[in-house]
Amino acid sequence: MLESMGGAYSANHFVDGLVDLVAGTLGGVANVYAGQPLDTVKVKVQTFPHLYTNWMTCLKDTYRIDGIRGLYAGTLPALAANISENAVLFAAYGYCQKAVSVITGHNEVKTMTPFENAAAGSLAAFFAATVLCPTELVKCRLQAAREVGISCTPLSVCRDMWLDKGIRGFFIGMTPTLAREVPGYFFFFGSYETSRYLLAKEGQSKDDIGLVKTAVSGALGGMALWAAIFPFDSIKSRMQVFRKLIYLFSLNRFVHS
Repeated sequence: MLESMGGAYSANHFVDGLVDLVAGTLGGVANVYAGQPLDTVKVKVQTFPHLYTNWMTCLKDTYRIDGIRGLYAGTLPALAANISENAVLFAAYGYCQKAVSVITGHNEVKTMTPFENAAAGSLAAFFAATVLCPTELVKCRLQAAREVGISCTPLSVCRDMWLDKGIRGFFIGMTPTLAREVPGYFFFFGSYETSRYLLAKEGQSKDDIGLVKTAVSGALGGMALWAAIFPFDSIKSRMQVFRKLIYLFSLNRFVHS
């Protein structure tokens, strides 16, 4: 009897993880194709503030010089980054929720508080950062290729990193990536779960609030995430594009740029 219950429990964990994995993968694909042009602009403005005084100027100049292909520079590594991050994040989040629920004495995940969900999200983000850093490094260098004055492909960037530092070369910017992801997803999942709780009607579960309210909750979570982590994201972009410029490791120089 206990063995059959244990088997069913493990199977449920596997199915939940698989559903989270698929959801994260599809979300990552949609995110890239909808947001890649603005992400390219963001990286360029962060990395070259002396060239671009605002995002609109960067958007116009990039489109004028490079066309639509320039705005979608780094799409392949961006797809890899978003798919891997979202897949690992959503899968890990489900398991981290279960772990936190056990530690905090909850019988069900749905009874966890927003703070406890935020803690689970923060823990899951640690695992996501390990797959995100290498792919984002390639993406950032492709997006900044014209300004740096080089012509490169995803393969050539990977080869350069390997010849330069070996496996360590793929994890340049890991510290600011962790500083961005771990607190960032604490704020994301905290805001997301709080919003779902507040938008639920009296007597209604937050899991039954519907697509629109869930989307609104996700948008509010995203706003909270970026408001909290943007400085670390700027440092990460600069470190990954200009790996040999020592001053980019200095937060003081970043603040005064």
